[in-house]
Amino acid sequence: MAKSDNRLGVDIGGTFTDIVMIARDGTVYSKKLLSTPADYSAAIEDGVAKLFSELAIDARSVAEFVHATTIATNTIIERKGVKVALVTTAGFRDVLELARFRSPRPYDIEFRKPAPLVPRHLRFEVTERVAADGSVVQPLDKGALEGIAQALEREHVSALAICFVNSCANNAHEVQVAKFFSARLPAVSVTASTSLLPQLGEYERSSTTVINAYIRPVVKNYVDALEKRLKTLRIGAPLMIMQSSGGISPAAMVSDMPITIIESGPAAGVLGGQRLATHAGMRDMIVFDMGGTTAKATIIEDFAFGVSREAEVGGGAVLGQRMIKGAGYPVQVPTIDIAEVGAGGGSIAAVDEAGGIRVGPRSAGADPGPVCYDRGGTQPTVTDANLLLGYLNAQALVGGELPLNFEKARAAVKQIGRGLKLDETATAYGIHLIANATMLRALRAISSERGRDPAKFILLAIGGNGPVHAASLAEAGGLTHVVVPPVAGLFSALGMLFADVEHQLVKSFYRELRKTSLAEFNAAAAELVAAGRAQLAEQGFTTEARQRVVISVDMKYLGQTSPLAVQLAGFPATAETFGDLPRAFEAEHLKIFGYVPTGDTMQFVALKAICSGVPETPRMPDRVQRGNERAVKAVKRKAYYGEERGWLQTPVISRAQISDKPMPGPLIVEEYDTTVIVRPGWTARRDAWNNIHMERVQ
Repeated sequence: MAKSDNRLGVDIGGTFTDIVMIARDGTVYSKKLLSTPADYSAAIEDGVAKLFSELAIDARSVAEFVHATTIATNTIIERKGVKVALVTTAGFRDVLELARFRSPRPYDIEFRKPAPLVPRHLRFEVTERVAADGSVVQPLDKGALEGIAQALEREHVSALAICFVNSCANNAHEVQVAKFFSARLPAVSVTASTSLLPQLGEYERSSTTVINAYIRPVVKNYVDALEKRLKTLRIGAPLMIMQSSGGISPAAMVSDMPITIIESGPAAGVLGGQRLATHAGMRDMIVFDMGGTTAKATIIEDFAFGVSREAEVGGGAVLGQRMIKGAGYPVQVPTIDIAEVGAGGGSIAAVDEAGGIRVGPRSAGADPGPVCYDRGGTQPTVTDANLLLGYLNAQALVGGELPLNFEKARAAVKQIGRGLKLDETATAYGIHLIANATMLRALRAISSERGRDPAKFILLAIGGNGPVHAASLAEAGGLTHVVVPPVAGLFSALGMLFADVEHQLVKSFYRELRKTSLAEFNAAAAELVAAGRAQLAEQGFTTEARQRVVISVDMKYLGQTSPLAVQLAGFPATAETFGDLPRAFEAEHLKIFGYVPTGDTMQFVALKAICSGVPETPRMPDRVQRGNERAVKAVKRKAYYGEERGWLQTPVISRAQISDKPMPGPLIVEEYDTTVIVRPGWTARRDAWNNIHMERVQ
């Protein structure tokens, strides 16, 4: 990549759009503004233009522009994708409807899975059949294709998904059909399963292919519009987009495979946390990211985050990929393992049928936003409650750029309290604690529910609201050490600038381990490695010294439903490293399931190549320091810390005023992008990387 002083990271959330620019020396400049749901790219152009103007920055000095977006997820959740059809093997028309017998609420007789994205009349069958070994059982009926094309024209279909049974073993029929429709209907976006996910599992492969087809034109239009806005801003740097797996990829590749960015934004925060953990020697960490709409939690063990081979989208916030399934549409792409709940600063508080307070999952979002934003919101949110509790500046947020209406927030919270016969303080603190209880479910889903003791982990608090709740949430969860990194409220936008260019390639490799030779294994993996190296070379990583390749193998026991991924120690495999795979699989099985079967046959399921570009200079600076940091007036304000401690006069300070020696709470650290609450019974200190460490002393 070209050498320059500045790199830009932009993260779009449900409430705020975060913009971070980092210079080569680690100085960070930022802009936080309300998102523009009608056209999310508008907030990007507006925010970047304002940042350039404030700093007198020449846009041509920007060497890199990295973006994380919710466009793919929102398109599915809001059912705003294009009209899509499916062509599949005769007899498999209803695979999407049959799905898997999974339910996130097995005892709820009223639960209904989301309807297929392709209605039945747009699912077309073609006579053809390939056996599991790749042999052709029934030739492709090419004569049926013209009739399907005419039907697609009559229905004004915009996208087509093609998924044949066992095409991962022999893709000849799929390739022929894809070529026919691409030529016959050039205006229709065509996605073939084997160019996307050449892997076993007809339902998951069909679902993944359909979702890619459904969102592909929408994402492409968004990317094209954003690139035009960047040209208007005179930014010549290539547009890179954050992937769900923790790497970045060129916008053109993302436009073709938008399923790779389903968890784009949350992945950026986790990646930044993992890089920080490695840099600072914090081996075991829980990344807690609380934004305006949702809260996310991810576990980092031995400096590494977990990656799930399958995610679900369109079914609402879920508590972990492996623990609860069946709520949405499965997408088989590498995704950082994140537990998510519908609790954020904008989450709406209301009285439920039982006469108690309920918080979320409904959110006020960016429009109208919390009541205190004074943009038309009438229902109290977590942010309104935190304002009444004294945690937030009663005048404004975002360095004074977002004025707040305290009295409107108070009236909205009091309205809920009347029905419960609670005063405004008890109501506000109740909202705060119930939000914490909801978020604690996410923390436990990735720790104690997987046999991990959360007390042994450091809690990294990020997101605009994360540092506000971190200490009280840690108390409830038994954690004693909280770290708030610099630019915490914009950390996802910063974290993506630490990510490497990455491509993940996969192919089916379904055979018993004991019947697979070393030569056969290496030959299959070599195809993926060659393709991955070629892609990296296109992005400027032309030598093998600038390319990092890791081979991952999906394995399972014969008859087991879900495979587990294990990593090969170097490529090509040697007799020794190939022989280590069974032991690595057993160790992973013990870690996840708590036992190891004796004598069961192991089999390979798929091979994956994770190919990363090695940068010429480190992506992460030695230290991060906010540029043009706003001074905080030396004041005190009352804040509420529960019935036991009540209202306490609390010093309001800046990050720069925290020393390297522990300072006792209570303290309120006000920053441009977030507020850090150091509760009574906690101390705060600042380390060499500019992190705030909060530690519980009682």
